Amino acid sequence: MHSLVVTAAFAAALLASLGLKFWLATRQARHVARHRDAVPAPFAGTVTPEAHRKAADYTLAKGRFGLLSTAFSGAVLLGWTLLGGLDSLNSVLLGTVGVEWGPMAYQLALLAAFVLIGAALDAPFEWWSTFRIEQRFGFNRMTTGLWLADQAKGLAVGALIGLPLAALILWIMGATGGLWWLWAWVAWVGFNLTLLVLYPTVIAPLFNKFEPLADEALKGRVQALMQRCGFAAKGLFVMDGSRRSAHANAYFTGLGASKRVVFFDTLLSRLAPAEVEAVLAHELGHFKRRHVVKRMAGIFGLSLAGLALLGWLASQPAFYLGLGVRPNLGAPNDALALLLFMLALPPFTFFVSPLAAALSRKHEFEADAYACEQADGRALASALLKLHEDNASTLTPDPLYARFYYSHPPAGERLAALPEPVAS
Repeated sequence: MHSLVVTAAFAAALLASLGLKFWLATRQARHVARHRDAVPAPFAGTVTPEAHRKAADYTLAKGRFGLLSTAFSGAVLLGWTLLGGLDSLNSVLLGTVGVEWGPMAYQLALLAAFVLIGAALDAPFEWWSTFRIEQRFGFNRMTTGLWLADQAKGLAVGALIGLPLAALILWIMGATGGLWWLWAWVAWVGFNLTLLVLYPTVIAPLFNKFEPLADEALKGRVQALMQRCGFAAKGLFVMDGSRRSAHANAYFTGLGASKRVVFFDTLLSRLAPAEVEAVLAHELGHFKRRHVVKRMAGIFGLSLAGLALLGWLASQPAFYLGLGVRPNLGAPNDALALLLFMLALPPFTFFVSPLAAALSRKHEFEADAYACEQADGRALASALLKLHEDNASTLTPDPLYARFYYSHPPAGERLAALPEPVAS
């Protein structure tokens, strides 16, 4: 493998992916703007023109901001790689931390510095999205103090969890020979499964308050639904989502005995009990149709393939040189290899993302069908309409854009596919 081949392949993938992203974004903007003033016929009696225009304006605002964010991200990626940013950072830390504290400390410092610099570069975009776009359309409820606290907590939790995991992976890479990628994958899978167990009770409460569901009538309805579906959870909780956003949601979290049902307080304030039951039945459908297990298996399988590929690339000097980094001669290259792989992979995998989106939409249709078997399909339809309106989701996305990006079917397709309810 020659370094020029690596450079050419990476540059071509980066330019092609950026070009496709910009083309799709402009298609979406034109299509949404063209249909801004006319509510689609199937929704004319349920969605007001004002709500439809708000959804269009929100979509357009996010799209324009997304173009800027995409361009900036592309420039940063180019800066880290072919323009020598990662090479410079590596040289500084190798000559300071590496000399003073040794190879492991240097590699962890390289990973930590990369994450901190990335967080600093992303922070202005996150702030603008929250306090300009979300605020403008009435969704943001965060204060600057809460936003800063979330950023600090996120970095602290990331350090407490990420640094030990990184140290373990780096040790495996250096100590287990040519099959290090297999052992690293085992550690990665174990880490993710452990995190699924700990997240509901240890990590999530650091950011939000979770109170037991107090509405006894709704609790009884939900428990009856879960009993019909053969699903057991450790508890039903209400999360203070309104503290940060007006967007509404409900989800399952945890693994095994730690599974719990979580409702956003914004969801409970907006939906009727029958609609809450229908939304929960949809989420249960993902479990009953084994979508969660299938997705986890897919992620773990792809991560194994990725680590196996990295196991080969990490031993090729052209991999480093072709991406703008001089490999270390007297120190480990494991952290460098991890970072370069993480940077170089997205421009290539972007082109297969429509396959993942299509599979996700298929799962959503299946979960909707299951919900109509266990709850009232009319209530599910009205809940979906309310959530689309409350979240200002456009009813008129560009079809090609939706096929490429949407993990959930567009509202028109989704409601049209709902089967007739068999339970009430």
